Amino acid sequence: MVSTQIKAVIFDMDGILIDSEPAWQLAEQTVLNSFGLNLSLEDVEQTTGLRIDHVVSYWHQRFPWPNYDNTATANTIVNEVVSQINAHGQPMLGVVESLEACKRLGLKIGLATSSSSLIIEAVLHKLAISHYFDAIESAENLDYGKPHPEVYLNCAKGLDIAPSQCIAIEDSFNGLIAARAASMQTVAIPAPHTATQTKWVIAHHQLAHAGLLPALLNKVAALLERTTSC
Repeated sequence: MVSTQIKAVIFDMDGILIDSEPAWQLAEQTVLNSFGLNLSLEDVEQTTGLRIDHVVSYWHQRFPWPNYDNTATANTIVNEVVSQINAHGQPMLGVVESLEACKRLGLKIGLATSSSSLIIEAVLHKLAISHYFDAIESAENLDYGKPHPEVYLNCAKGLDIAPSQCIAIEDSFNGLIAARAASMQTVAIPAPHTATQTKWVIAHHQLAHAGLLPALLNKVAALLERTTSC
């Protein structure tokens, strides 16, 4: 059950605000397979939610290739993703309605992502939603990305809201681990083809798509109003 003491909603970006996961997966497969890795879609899905330098490191540790340059490889992948977002980026179902619901309910809105500033700028510009966010945090320059909780803790600090009074919206298992470690409430909105996997049980709530988030937030707000009026 989601807590009634929620004062802020913190969104992950890739796969929650924008349907960028296919772009990430294609870019990772294209670039990494150029080194002879032969990664499948199922392979690259394993690293969903990780920071891109950690993704590159993850695969190099398993399948080392010569002339390894993590930064150059990560930058090539990021640039390809930015190009895909600029050309084809679309908001996920219900995103704008969810952001509007947060504003209407007086909830602060944060963004906590593993993606780089280049991709954040591309997404917010493409979707024209930057004005909704009260705090934006990236794990790009942190010592650790998700599943470490630091990016979520930084976002809560930026919102001036206790982590326990934040609800995190995630599509990845690594992101859920990060939000849970930050002592936040969690809502999982996984990709449809993974929605029945048992791992999502670690989320406090699971939704089929972001279009259902306003109803959940309205329910939380109604419960809060009821408890405070007693």
